[in-house]
Amino acid sequence: MTVTLEVAEGVGTLRLDRPPMNALNMEIQDRIKELAEEAARRDDVRAVVLHGGEKVFAAGADIKEMRDMDHTAMVLRSRALQDSFTAVARIPKPVVAAVTGYALGGGCELALCADFRIAAENATLGQPEILLGLIPGAGGTQRLARLIGPAKAKDLIFTGRMVKADEALALGLVDRVVPAEDTYSAAHAWAARLAKGPALALRAAKESIDAGLETDLDTGLALERSWFAGLFATEDRERGMRSFVEEGPGKATFR
Repeated sequence: MTVTLEVAEGVGTLRLDRPPMNALNMEIQDRIKELAEEAARRDDVRAVVLHGGEKVFAAGADIKEMRDMDHTAMVLRSRALQDSFTAVARIPKPVVAAVTGYALGGGCELALCADFRIAAENATLGQPEILLGLIPGAGGTQRLARLIGPAKAKDLIFTGRMVKADEALALGLVDRVVPAEDTYSAAHAWAARLAKGPALALRAAKESIDAGLETDLDTGLALERSWFAGLFATEDRERGMRSFVEEGPGKATFR
């Protein structure tokens, strides 16, 4: 399989496995969508790690495959490409990307779909599509600008330059940098911690933030208000408040 979903103790690892560089051909794109939707459905998946292996996250699209596509073929394919990545962004659970080696083009765009990005010290990220006479087509022009701001996004997209982990951290493109050998374990630890949290409240927080960023403040506040009140109908809210009163903060066990 080019992409697998392995689940253990509430954490699902969505692993790319197409040596040597995890080039994102159409088969991988379709498989990412399939497994992201599976992770969203499964009750035993409480958080997700995106991982490409110890050496590389994903070095971008399969250029050899794309080179043979004409305008009509890409018109028909481009929506499926975006949908595969959007399926990852819409997983209603915490998602962390463990970025090792290269995360370029589509690889960078896939990492942008995570809620949190942990990068290896040897990681290199970028959107070099302009060097091919193209622009990012899997969400890069939209998610990158929303994450780091339009001016910084334009710098990376207009020039196609690649950035090392330290600059990516300074830009806000990644959230934490660790030694290469610790990248997956650090990402898994982040996911495992949240996998023990209240699933519905985490979903509510993610959807409130993500959907709120796409609308005006009043609409976002209405969305937050609806989720906030709705959580008072959950057992986890009752457990959390009872534990807080009886034992103090941070000791609740959620279902």
